[in-house]
Amino acid sequence: MESGTPQGSGVSPILANVFLHYVVDLWVHQWRRRRAAGTVIVCRYADDMVFGCQFEADGKQLLVDLKDRLLQFGLSLHEGKTRLIEFGRFAAHARTTAGQRRPETFDFLGFTHYCAKTRKNKFMVKRKTQAKRLARKLKTIREEMKHRMHAPLREQHRWLRQVLNGHYQYFGVIFNYRSLRVFKACVVKDWRKVLGKRSQKGCMSWANYRQLLIAFPLPEPVIHQAWRQ
Repeated sequence: MESGTPQGSGVSPILANVFLHYVVDLWVHQWRRRRAAGTVIVCRYADDMVFGCQFEADGKQLLVDLKDRLLQFGLSLHEGKTRLIEFGRFAAHARTTAGQRRPETFDFLGFTHYCAKTRKNKFMVKRKTQAKRLARKLKTIREEMKHRMHAPLREQHRWLRQVLNGHYQYFGVIFNYRSLRVFKACVVKDWRKVLGKRSQKGCMSWANYRQLLIAFPLPEPVIHQAWRQ
């Protein structure tokens, strides 16, 4: 291999992160100082990036210049994931005035970010578990459940507790409680189906399953993010 890094190797994200630090991070810092008319914020994790521009003109120009910058290093933006959207404090009012629907959302690091307001009618960005990420995670868990189907209940229970607690640790942010409840409900339902296949009847009654959950309870959703006024 003459260029690039091995796909899936442990060193790949480290090298990519170092590379993009010079290609993107330092470059965009200089760009916003010299070219931007307003505030420009950047959030990057590995090769996933979100740019926020105060003015639409800055956003359009940054997108053009970023494509040119990446091209110099043999890189390109993912066309299917790259979008320029109106988002933020004034987006809802501007779109309503223009006769358009609510502001668009964007996905980043497993969350769908959307414009919302607090009970005091103040603007804030809320996050919920990305639907595709949730479906993909549940599918993986179902497959692993089938693989562990004949393992002792205590071992299955210990594993499911780790899965649920790990999910809550990452996705347990404010205003995402409903998604956590959906995730747990699906896991509870799927575990019953898998356990039912261990018996000759091919199913487990809800009455028996409730008794089992008393002996082997699954953790309830927890919000780990602290509220900040």
